[in-house]
Amino acid sequence: MFSKSTSDPDPLVPGAPAPQAPELAEPTEPRDPLPPKPDQDGPETVTATGVATGAPKSSTSQSGKFLTTAQGARLRDTDHSLKAGPRGPVLLQDHHLREKITHFDHERIPERVVHARGAAAHGVFTANGAAEGVTQAGFLAKGVETPVFVRFSTVLGSRGSADTVRDTRGFSTKFYTAEGNYDLVANNIPVFFIQDAIKFPDVIHAGKPHPDREIPQAQSAHDTFWDFVSLHTEAQHHTMWNMSDRGIPRSYRTMEGFGVHTFRLINAAGETTLVKFHWKPRQGVHSLVWEEAQIINGMDPDFHRRDLADTIEAGAFPQWDLGIQVFPDTEDEMFEGIDLLDPTKLVPEELAPVQIIGTMTLNRNTTNYFAETEQVAFHPGHLVPGIDVTNDPLLQGRLFSYIDTQLTRLGGPNFSQIPINRPHAPVNDMLRDGFHQDADHSGVAPYQPNSLDGGCPFMAGADMGALIDVPAPVAASRKVRENPATFDDHYSQARMFFRSLTPVEQDHVVQAYTFELGKCYEENIRLRQLQSLANIDERLAAEVATGLGLEAPAPDTAVEDTAPSPALSQIGSSWPVAGRVVGVVADDSTDLGALSDVLTSLNAEGMVPLVVAPHGGKLGGQVTVQRTYLTARSTEFDAVLVAASGAAAPDAADSLDAKAGNPGGHPSLDPRVTILLAEAFRHVKAIGAWGDGASVLAAAGIPAETPGVVVGGAAEVASGITGLLANHRVWERFPTA
Repeated sequence: MFSKSTSDPDPLVPGAPAPQAPELAEPTEPRDPLPPKPDQDGPETVTATGVATGAPKSSTSQSGKFLTTAQGARLRDTDHSLKAGPRGPVLLQDHHLREKITHFDHERIPERVVHARGAAAHGVFTANGAAEGVTQAGFLAKGVETPVFVRFSTVLGSRGSADTVRDTRGFSTKFYTAEGNYDLVANNIPVFFIQDAIKFPDVIHAGKPHPDREIPQAQSAHDTFWDFVSLHTEAQHHTMWNMSDRGIPRSYRTMEGFGVHTFRLINAAGETTLVKFHWKPRQGVHSLVWEEAQIINGMDPDFHRRDLADTIEAGAFPQWDLGIQVFPDTEDEMFEGIDLLDPTKLVPEELAPVQIIGTMTLNRNTTNYFAETEQVAFHPGHLVPGIDVTNDPLLQGRLFSYIDTQLTRLGGPNFSQIPINRPHAPVNDMLRDGFHQDADHSGVAPYQPNSLDGGCPFMAGADMGALIDVPAPVAASRKVRENPATFDDHYSQARMFFRSLTPVEQDHVVQAYTFELGKCYEENIRLRQLQSLANIDERLAAEVATGLGLEAPAPDTAVEDTAPSPALSQIGSSWPVAGRVVGVVADDSTDLGALSDVLTSLNAEGMVPLVVAPHGGKLGGQVTVQRTYLTARSTEFDAVLVAASGAAAPDAADSLDAKAGNPGGHPSLDPRVTILLAEAFRHVKAIGAWGDGASVLAAAGIPAETPGVVVGGAAEVASGITGLLANHRVWERFPTA
């Protein structure tokens, strides 16, 4: 799973921008373009009609040693416009200038209205065969390996927003199956704000920045959002998830995914089953704490996309198990009193366990962000035989919306011919022409039936892998604009979710509501939302009201109590430590032998240790420094180890780095080391020290006997930290009230 050399104490750290290090002098000898980095790969080379070409993936990259025009003519100068003399006007005949500027002017396409901020990777999905009894989908048969492309995203922010805002995350997967592309368009929250797609523009307009000022960006802590969700109480369940730690995930690789809707599966015998899809991360579900997220937004707004790319480059490939909850396909489409067509409801795993049907591994980074991540087009209606939709009114609207938005974003109806979107199955769709038509269609009869093209293409029978539209009965006998009565319960599952969390997670929910509502200008909006909280849980409402300086209202709606679902909590299990990032503070006083042993030990566990030192270069001419006191921040690390004296670095001066000022600080420590340790301590991360590091902890006010602090020999510290990281954080450090 982990490709780094575990015997090398100073392994290659991910993040190199190019496949080889540059020379100091500008290159002048013509040469072919460099290949992609080893961790990068592009889409499979299939034609616009889905035929494998056998060509290397580099065949769509730049070629040749020399700069050319778009038509292939070599150029001798791209720094000077063609002018009438050195000081004369620029000439209109300068084709290269016009081509270069014109293309630049059109480099951008409209960003997604939602999910604009994203990151993506390639991988493979391997089915274990557990789904064969409920679906005839070929890619879910035992042992079948299917290429995938996965895009993660936030919902509200623009492409230029930060990664670690409190928001729902998208988790969309394109399976390039032998029967055509299948898209599982998921979120990291199993329920949605609304029950009917007709409200989707409303909830997004409410969550987006206020239209008069275009602020606040990428966050819901403002009046229009809370105005909407307090008036549309069906949103309370999703909002509760957003206010929990699920709204600020630690990384995409520690994020769960949910298909949200109920889908219908069809097996080879024609029998149908209702299911909900789940992605379960092999590294567990973990999140940031709120202050940590706020620091990251300023220090590294690309935190999540960097983490995903670096982890794959390091060889610690993220993995998720795909699972399904299975329900009988009954006429009422209910299960244990839960309406399976209501997208604001979930089914607790204690009532319907998640059955694992395969595993996905992301093992290749993109070669070009725009060509792949930005142009990939998902659609919940991209189905394969054996998977069908249901009458969920939110899903039904999405079936229209997704294809409609691609027409604008990607310049016309041929977006499926963009390489990242091309099926890996033969395509003969009789669709013709339009913007960006890349296929060179033959034949004269793009209609059915025909005889001039020999009847081709022909219809496929049910035994020939045809897409199946399940002949489900339509119960309604009249056209109406209303919901079934089973959609009316807006509070019981929000109550179940809150009461399923551990005390520390509940504290975080209280803090999140208090912060978000505290950013609202209008008091009546706060009061209206407090009323919904009172209906969900009176203690929650009381604590939030105290923080807002308001009186908590009494419940005004009778809400049914349901049993808690322990599966909804993130805390209480242990997980593999591969991919965890450990900051190791060292300096020229550090025992380099012990340091090398610790780095080797952490590498052997699949972790990524980064040496943090007062200066760059190498310590003792042996150990490479990856971060300095100036460039490091605690938020990058899952744990911090100290093996240094902590003495001030050469740049420890207010005029160089304001964090390096030391008024009232410990005179022997660089203030940035103190900040690093103080943040890691209050963010309940594991901390270790050996050698001089023990005295640094004491000087920084970190008690050695505190939970999650390991002091001792180097090997003992490395082992202790590895054990602690399996639980992600040391929550017992600060017991709840």
